[in-house]
This record gives sequence, C-alpha cells and structure tokens, in this order.
Amino acid sequence: MSNMSKIILEAKNITKIYHSGPETIEVLSGLDFSLKEKEIVVIMGPSGVGKSTLLNIIGTLDKPTTGEVIIDGQSVFNYSEQKLSKFRNQHIGFIFQFHYLLPEFTALENVLIPGMIRGNSSKKDNERAIKLLSDVGLAQRLNHRPNQLSGGEQQRVAVARALMNQPKMILADEPTGDLDPRNSQLMFELILELNQKYDQSFVIVTHNEMLAEKANRVVHLLEGKAAG
Repeated sequence: MSNMSKIILEAKNITKIYHSGPETIEVLSGLDFSLKEKEIVVIMGPSGVGKSTLLNIIGTLDKPTTGEVIIDGQSVFNYSEQKLSKFRNQHIGFIFQFHYLLPEFTALENVLIPGMIRGNSSKKDNERAIKLLSDVGLAQRLNHRPNQLSGGEQQRVAVARALMNQPKMILADEPTGDLDPRNSQLMFELILELNQKYDQSFVIVTHNEMLAEKANRVVHLLEGKAAG
C-alpha cells in the first residue's frame, strides 16, 4: 500500500482494572498500541484476554484505568462526556458481531443514523448513504427492513453505517463471528476493497486466520500486553 506513515491513533501505557468484590482483575497491563492512516490491523488472542476491552477503550466507549488515548493528535479522555460523544460520532465507525440495526428502519434509514446524530439530514447525506449501500452491494435493498435481509446483508448495512460520517478509523469486533464461511469471505473482501477505495483504516478483533493473513499487521494480546 502507499504511504502509511501518519499515525492517527496512539494508546499509551493502557491499563484496565476491574474490581469484583475483594478481587482485582487486571485485564490490560501497560499496553501500547498505534494505528496508521490506511492501515488494517488485526488483533488476535485467546478468549478473555482483553481484545474487546482494548477496542472499547480506543473507540472511547470505555475509559482506561490509567494511560492515554490520542486520536488525530487529541488526548480524547480529557474531553467532557458530551464533547467525547460528538468526537466519537465524527471520527470513529463501529462494526460489531451483531449488527444492531434498528428493526423498524429500512437499510437506508439505518445508514443515515450517524449523520442524523451529527445533526445532518441533507440531500447530500442521503446521496452518500445510497452510494455506500451501492458500494457494499445493496443498491437493490435500500428500502428493505433488517428482517427482509440475510445475515450477510445486514452486516453489510452495518458496514455502510460505520462509513457514513467518513470516520478516521473503523473498529470491528468479530465482524464475521455470526456469519457462515461464504459470507465471512465476502466480508473480508469488502473490508479490503473499502480500505483501498476510501483509504479507510481498520482495527479488527477476530479469530479468523484468513483475515489476519490479509492485514497489514497482526497484534497478539497476551497477559495484558500487545505484541506485533
């Protein structure tokens, strides 16, 4: 790939400690992580090692016990909750194992939601949502509700929704975990295509070796630390 020198995300010395009664559980322990522009990074590791915890922290959904997260040069956990929420909406897209589409909304309306939260509901936004659904192969499904779509199609709607606000990065937590092998393969191809087409950066938590092979970098989590 072309120039990937600009770092858009840095997580420095991240620890995450949970308290369960008298017990203290340290999930992340002084972890460092970074993401460059246009890069696809896959995070792997055994279950319970803290992969989703790390994703939630770099996605600003959860705060670290200690450490700093810098996105686009800004230390985001210094922000108020309101400012952080606005920043997240504008800079980060999310794809989860379960797509979390609103059942009463059409595919097009679901994709428009991030723009509506941002305060936009313009003709330009509508055109972008239609284009994104076309890019993910759903041009003929704009007015279908989630229950009229297959599992693979629903996940593609979720991908289009994640792209809606042109985020700096997309964070995906087991995006193929609920898909059969064929749809998993199609999802991999789609992620690679969007990375090339939009220079989109991805951080993907997965157990799937096929996607790991196609990533720019694989980070292994073990005992609260990252390697790779």
